[in-house]
Amino acid sequence: MFTSLINLFYPPVCAGCDSLLLANEKVICSHCRHEIPLTNHHLDPQNEAMKKFYGKIPVVFTATFLYYHKKGIVQQLIHNLKYHGLEDIGTVIGHWYAAELQTIDLLKDVDEIIPVPLHKRKLRERGYNQVTKFGSALSESLKITFNDRLLLRKVYSKTQTHKNLLGRSEVGKAEIFSVQLNELDHGKHFLLIDDVLTTGSTLESCSKALLKIPNARISIVCMAMSHS
Repeated sequence: MFTSLINLFYPPVCAGCDSLLLANEKVICSHCRHEIPLTNHHLDPQNEAMKKFYGKIPVVFTATFLYYHKKGIVQQLIHNLKYHGLEDIGTVIGHWYAAELQTIDLLKDVDEIIPVPLHKRKLRERGYNQVTKFGSALSESLKITFNDRLLLRKVYSKTQTHKNLLGRSEVGKAEIFSVQLNELDHGKHFLLIDDVLTTGSTLESCSKALLKIPNARISIVCMAMSHS
């Protein structure tokens, strides 16, 4: 009854377009779901996301789910996820994408899902890591352990959206991530996840830290990819 009263005065709206959600819709309306640009990276092992890491780090598989365009639906979703506390967006996208990823043979032996971590200061400021719900949803659907303690961020830095291309590229050159080394992690296949793939510098830096684990293998999945 309390929820009904809340919905009466504050009816739920779509996180992508702010239109009122119908009774059978959750977080993202049906119209936005049909309009959201999908990458279909999972259908092409040599997709454009995979190519971002050629010659930089060895990756087993790389894919992103959505195309991120300025002033588009996906930008609105990611903005609401990161800055307005709408973590359910990550949950919806995670379950949605998992239906595609479970068909990928290269991911069948993934041992753990690892989120790109926030620095503890950033985590206090925001109150949550924007990829946690995405990772938890993937974990639930794919039956793979979600581990947000293995990879740590050592250096506090400004949000990537406030950096130019050169500044983002510099992230990949700095050792700003570390791992809690444990013999039990040797030889594992890690699925590294993030919200938006831009230059790939942050993911490259994370991967280099994880690859210090003996015989580790890395795959990468993101909610979206920046696209002109």
